Amino acid sequence: MRRITIWLLSTVAALVLLFSYRTSTMGAGGETSAIASGPDGPAGSGSSWTGTDDGSGSSSGGGDTSSGGSGTSGGSGTATGSVAQTRWGPVQVRITVSGGKITDVTAVRVPDGNHRDQEINDYAVPILRQEALAAQSARIDTVSGATVTSDGYRESLQSAIDAAHLK
Repeated sequence: MRRITIWLLSTVAALVLLFSYRTSTMGAGGETSAIASGPDGPAGSGSSWTGTDDGSGSSSGGGDTSSGGSGTSGGSGTATGSVAQTRWGPVQVRITVSGGKITDVTAVRVPDGNHRDQEINDYAVPILRQEALAAQSARIDTVSGATVTSDGYRESLQSAIDAAHLK
């Protein structure tokens, strides 16, 4: 009977320790780490557009231009999406636009709190970039094994597309 009691208590203790182990970049109190805020200020800041416009829309960053017009811009420049806070850390992308088309997508921030994050993102980010360029939108597939990063990538990408006034 004594062995069963000791075994049961040690199993419960192991489970408590297992479930209290934190693997994300969140602090003990739930606050985000220094990774979440970068040179552009606090995380979650809005998107921005830097470039020229063909006159069909405003070139100021962050506004919604869904009312009126074709929704596409013939301008050129770059747009940085807002920071998408994910379970494993911030994700932010920047798009380069030329002639109203997305010509490049760059991951500005991805989760990098540990070796596994870096390994996943080294695999997933090039696939997400290729899909975004092919789709010319944020309607891209999730990369298997990188669901959280894929969701954050799509969110930030859509923000950048909105800032560039692309359809």
